[in-house]
Amino acid sequence: MYVMTITILSVGARPKAETATLLNDFLKRLPKHIRVNWQFIKHGNGTPEVSKQQEAELILRAIPAKTKVILLDEQGKQLSSPELARTVFGKADDVCFIIGGAYGVSKIVQDRAELVWSLGKLVYPHQLVRIIIAEQLYRAHSIHIGHPYHHA
Repeated sequence: MYVMTITILSVGARPKAETATLLNDFLKRLPKHIRVNWQFIKHGNGTPEVSKQQEAELILRAIPAKTKVILLDEQGKQLSSPELARTVFGKADDVCFIIGGAYGVSKIVQDRAELVWSLGKLVYPHQLVRIIIAEQLYRAHSIHIGHPYHHA
């Protein structure tokens, strides 16, 4: 059986215990052939541009080879849950999500992304974005396999 790997690169500290509990609640619902690999990238320090450059170097090194890259950014394209399901699970490709730092990401990271995805016009704290991604991955997979979790 094909094993799909979903890598999530998140700039910032590891999740707090409460956040980790919610993340794991959704991720443990995914089937065993879908592996989710969270990696936490250290915040850069200095001016916003210097920070983004430092983070970019770490992000680009952490992206697995032959992986579809999806960057989360408020300026990106908004997707419905069924559109996300098709994007993530419509092909047998591994996927890497990037959650940038407080100042966003550098142009080189933006250019590496095949899709820039917006969760909407609101800005969310990283801890909440992580939970939203975990829930949406479970929802997208449920849609993909026809499970009734998503009732639309």
